[in-house]
Amino acid sequence: MANVLVVGGAGYIGGHVTDRLTEAGHSVRVYDNLLYEEKYLKPVDFVRGDILDTARLRPHLNWADAVVWLAALVGDGACALDPSLTEQVNLESLKWLVRHFDRRLVFMSTCSVYGAQDGILDEDSPVNPLSVYAKTKVEAEKVVAPANCITFRLGTIFGVGDRFSRLRLDLVINLLTVKACLYRRMSVYGGAQYRPMLHVRDVAEAIVPNIATPHRGVYNLVADNMTILQAAEKIAEVVPGVTVERTELKFQDARNYQVSGARAEQTFGFKPNLTVYDGIREIKELTEQGRIGDVYNTRYSNAEFLRPLIKRDKSPLGYEVGPNLRAVRAA
Repeated sequence: MANVLVVGGAGYIGGHVTDRLTEAGHSVRVYDNLLYEEKYLKPVDFVRGDILDTARLRPHLNWADAVVWLAALVGDGACALDPSLTEQVNLESLKWLVRHFDRRLVFMSTCSVYGAQDGILDEDSPVNPLSVYAKTKVEAEKVVAPANCITFRLGTIFGVGDRFSRLRLDLVINLLTVKACLYRRMSVYGGAQYRPMLHVRDVAEAIVPNIATPHRGVYNLVADNMTILQAAEKIAEVVPGVTVERTELKFQDARNYQVSGARAEQTFGFKPNLTVYDGIREIKELTEQGRIGDVYNTRYSNAEFLRPLIKRDKSPLGYEVGPNLRAVRAA
């Protein structure tokens, strides 16, 4: 059993990861700045801190046998708001980490690094990052490659993580399901774009078994490849009386890719437990029971939550900032 520091563990993915690590018998500590959360109530050892505050982070690295690095600015829209800040959070923090931590590292990347390509892509396929977010992840993968690190390229996440962390409604299946439940219609732009889908709780099923394995390198994590239109049609199967409105207008998100998860299955037996239908039913139940408050609340969307903070030139990370939200990194 190991001392595991989950950096960014209060987030959408981190909630269930923390639960599974605890269930597996590890000693777990969460390090998180609560950017999107008002409080942290989970009965787990918790430290409120930011990854750019390296003086605060370092003693917890000294404690850890393994670090699960979930902290990042996530999503094309959120990262495009301030590319300089994105580079500090998503890339520069990793450079510091590999200089000061020499034990087991589990790092989250994204299948968005593939951009727009034909065919089924594996880890040896060329990358084609189309956004600031994807570009910083490509560079971060290079930074952690020499370390004792396993990197997971996550598919498009959906579903409910744990009962403490916020739900994200800026993810396609979650968003379309809520709209289907509330309005009995969904608007799909284009619809032919492929995405590799992955339930949020299945991320933990790759992380936890690899806390102490010798496996290194990059692995795709995916449950199923489907188009946005196919995802909407599956939602319509679960939510009765829904109309799918499709427009051929070119959507600004040009990503279109399918990926193979064979390497993860062959190397350490990763098989997703949950399907797209499971995620749809979870979101449907929450919505119909009124358990999601104001669905337009910006806290459900990374980009929309950050936008007014950046507009006011106020750092959401708790640092003094200069023009255009350029955070001053701690020494």
